[in-house]
Amino acid sequence: MKFEDGEIEGVIVRSLKRYSDVRGWLVEIFRHDELQPEHYPVMAYVSLTYPGVARGPHEHRDQTDLFGFVGPSTFKVYMWDMRQASPTRGKRQVVLAGEENPTLIIIPPGVVHAYRNVGNLPGYVFNAPNRLYRGWGRSEPVDEIRHEDDPSSPFVLD
Repeated sequence: MKFEDGEIEGVIVRSLKRYSDVRGWLVEIFRHDELQPEHYPVMAYVSLTYPGVARGPHEHRDQTDLFGFVGPSTFKVYMWDMRQASPTRGKRQVVLAGEENPTLIIIPPGVVHAYRNVGNLPGYVFNAPNRLYRGWGRSEPVDEIRHEDDPSSPFVLD
């Protein structure tokens, strides 16, 4: 499948404001009063990704990811819409996010996504998904379809 670049329906990309002073900085990643109820987080985690390293591509059947890219590096975030009923099926959306552009990205179920640290420093990514990893008590299958090990995957990171 060939993808056309463009915005994907249901993906939310919002610039985050950095508040800086002599102590450092603060970024509000999300607020309940700015989220739809279906995006309310049920857990949160932070990951560190080294320069040049990619995570994904993968997708979720039921989970919505709420990512905060705040630095200290820069990430190239890729999203591909493969949802059967989506009006933006076949679109690819790419966002540069992180140190120079603190960004919130909400990715709905069925949108394949990946990111690569394109900066020179290790970078942190915050995620607050709306589903528990492996369900309540870690007793369910992982809600993830992985594409990164498929040599014929159409989801290519440049």
